[in-house]
Order: sequence, then structure tokens, then C-alpha cells
Amino acid sequence: MDNTHALDAFAALSQSTRLDVFRLLIKAGEAGMTAGDISDTLGVRQNTMSANLSILSRAALIRNKREGRSIRYFADMDGMRGLLAFLMEDCCGGRPELCQPVINELACAC
Repeated sequence: MDNTHALDAFAALSQSTRLDVFRLLIKAGEAGMTAGDISDTLGVRQNTMSANLSILSRAALIRNKREGRSIRYFADMDGMRGLLAFLMEDCCGGRPELCQPVINELACAC
């Protein structure tokens, strides 16, 4: 990931609803959620939600899959890993033991 892509991701996450959507899709895991379910869960109008989902998709933080007439959204774990790797690229000035607590905190316990 380069600076431009990282800035796109941070810009996408810098708005409250989009951050809530991203965190909700992380929680949903492999099952994902339909756009309507996301809107209902967060109490956001569907046209507003559609715009927010587009921004998150362009930032490579979420992906979607058409299912008949609806679209299911998922957190893009590769995009999230890329962003986290970008942040930690030069971690701890050659002393990886200093980064281990952060890595342990990020590790999924599921």
C-alpha cells in the first residue's frame, strides 16, 4: 500500500457512519450483511448508506457480492491488512519486540 491508498482509506474511515459500517462488517465476518440490513442496524437511510458503501468500496475496505436483487457487503480483510501493514511498515526502528504488544492486540481471538 502506498500513501495515496492509505489516505483514501483514512478519509473513508474519518466519517462516523462509514466507521460504524466498517466495524459492523468486521463483526459480521464471513456472513457479511446486505445493504438493507446495514441501513436498518445503523438507522441510516438507504440512499445515504449507498453513498457511504461506495466510498468504503473505493477505498478497498469493503467488498460486495450480488445475490439476486440485493447486494451483500463484507469487510475486505486484505484491504485492512494492507492498511495495518502500511502503518507498521517501519515499526519500532528495528526492535520488533517493541511491536509485539500491538501485534498481540490485533490478533483475532476467534
